[in-house]
Amino acid sequence: MSFQIHGLSHQQFSHLFCLGDDELARHAARRVVADEMPGFPCRVSLEEAQVGEELLLLNYEHQANATPYRSSHAIYVRIGAKQAFPAPGEVPQIMRRRLMGVRGFDRRHDMIAAEIADGEDLAAAISHMFENRDVDYLHLHNAKRGCFAAGVTRA
Repeated sequence: MSFQIHGLSHQQFSHLFCLGDDELARHAARRVVADEMPGFPCRVSLEEAQVGEELLLLNYEHQANATPYRSSHAIYVRIGAKQAFPAPGEVPQIMRRRLMGVRGFDRRHDMIAAEIADGEDLAAAISHMFENRDVDYLHLHNAKRGCFAAGVTRA
């Protein structure tokens, strides 16, 4: 089964980039500088930030639907990042080098399936999850820190 991984839209964060530190704090965000690589995965570009690159660390509500599974977590967004559009069936390098949680949601936005996959096995795990016809979409999370990595739909 083919799938599509989605980077987040830069536009939903663009209003934050011009804010000062105090204003960012009111949005549960702060400016950081990447001091190692890997370690600062951008959720827009689906690439690692380079050492010295500026990012925002912010709380992002990745499951905003009115469900018991409503959820948010910290993510990084690179200043000026362009939204990633991986090809159908493509797993970005940033995910292939991490242990990933794969969470399957149904049309009511309830989590009905979950598994952990080594990044090199992520494509197979995603395809396996979509074999369940009740799974409408997936969320990928970095398994160690639990932060949202990307959404996945059928392609």
